[in-house]
Amino acid sequence: MASSVSCIPHVRSRRLPGAIPALLTCGLVGLLSAACEDAEHALDPEARPATAEVEGRAVAEGRHIFRYDDFGDWRFWTDTLRLNELVEGVTPNQALELGLKVDGEAIPPEVLDAVLSTPGALDDPATTRALLSLNAVLGIAAIVDGDRITQLGITCALCHSTVDNSVAPGIGARLDGWPNQDLAVGTIISLAPGLPPELQPVYASWPPGFYDARFNLDGINDPTVIPPAYGLRGVGLETYTGEGPVSYWNAYVAVTQMHGKGSFADPRLGVSIRVPPREDLVRSKLPALRQYQFSLAAPEPPAGSFDPVAAARGERLFDGEARCASCHTGPRFTNGNLHDPEETDMDPTHAERSTTKRYRATPLRALWQHAPYFHDGSAETLADVVDHYDSALGLGLSADQQVDLVAYLSSL
Repeated sequence: MASSVSCIPHVRSRRLPGAIPALLTCGLVGLLSAACEDAEHALDPEARPATAEVEGRAVAEGRHIFRYDDFGDWRFWTDTLRLNELVEGVTPNQALELGLKVDGEAIPPEVLDAVLSTPGALDDPATTRALLSLNAVLGIAAIVDGDRITQLGITCALCHSTVDNSVAPGIGARLDGWPNQDLAVGTIISLAPGLPPELQPVYASWPPGFYDARFNLDGINDPTVIPPAYGLRGVGLETYTGEGPVSYWNAYVAVTQMHGKGSFADPRLGVSIRVPPREDLVRSKLPALRQYQFSLAAPEPPAGSFDPVAAARGERLFDGEARCASCHTGPRFTNGNLHDPEETDMDPTHAERSTTKRYRATPLRALWQHAPYFHDGSAETLADVVDHYDSALGLGLSADQQVDLVAYLSSL
C-alpha cells in the first residue's frame, strides 16, 4: 500500500492539537453506506432472511477472512513499517513473550512433536518462519522465501483471537473472538524498523492487551482494553462510545488501523479515505465477516467458578436495589443507551475523542473471561467494578451484597 505521506503522526506531547490524520493516506477508505445497511439490522440481525446453507457459507467465508485476510494491509506493514525485517529475526519464544499465539492444529502433528522435543527449536528464528509458512501464527499473514519474509500483513485474529494453551503456553486450539490480553501490540509496533524514532516511546507505553484506535487520528496517547469479538449478535452499537454497528467498526479498523486497502468515510470524524471501487479489498468482505462474528457465542463460565446460591441473590440485586438493570437490559444486557461520562464517574478522555462524546451501556458477556474492565481497564476485577458503581451511584450496598453481585456477574 504505497503512500507518499507517513501513516503515523509526529508526537510532540501526549496531546497534539491539530495533529494531521496522516494515517488515512495509506490507500484505505470507509463506507458509511455499509455502516448504514448494517445499522438497519443491528438491533435484530437475526431478522435477516437466510437459509441455513446460505448462512453456513457466509460463516465459513467470514471465518477465513477473520483469520487469514489482511485486506492488502501488507503494503503498510511490509513496505512502510518494515515489520517483516523485525520478524525475520524473532524466535518463537520471543514471539510468545510478546503475546503472539500459535495455532497448534495448523501444524502437522509430527512437525509439532519435533519442534517441542528438539532442544533450541523455539529459540531459532527459522522455526518462526516455518510456523508463518504454515499460517500457524494467529493474526499474521506472511509469505516466506527461505530465510526472508517478503510480505507480512495482519488480520482480525491478531487482537481478537487467542488459544486454549492445550499444547503449551501460547500454543493450542484457536479461540476466535476472545481478546488477546497478552498481546503487546504497542511494543511490537515500537520495534518496527520503519517507525519514526520519536513515536517509539508512545507505542512502547501501551500495556499488553491494550490498543489506541484513535492515536493515529488525533495524536492523543490513551489506549483502551482490546474488547471481545464474540457475543455480537443482537448488539446494536459495538464501540465503547457507540459510533456505529459491527460493520462500521470492522470497516474503521480494517481501513484506518490495519491499513487495509479500502474505503472509509465518516464526516463526524473528518475522515474520507477513497480508493476506486475495483481496488477496494474491504467492503465486499464485511457482510461475511459480520456473519462469522455473529456466530461466535460468548463462552460459558467454567464449572465451579462462582457460587450459584450467591449468584441468585446477586441477580435480585442486579434487577433491583443495585439498579444495574436500568441500563443492562434484555438478553444482551444493554439497552444501547449512551451516557455522559460523569453519570457513572468515568474518565472522559476516550469519550471526548469520539463522535458521540458519551459511553455506551456495555453488553455484559462472559465477564469472567476478559478482565480488566471498563474501556480503560481501570477496574482490575469484578469486585472493583461493583465497588466503583456503589460509590459513583451512591448505592450503599453492604459488603455481602457486593459479593453476591460479583457472583452474579461472574455467571454471565
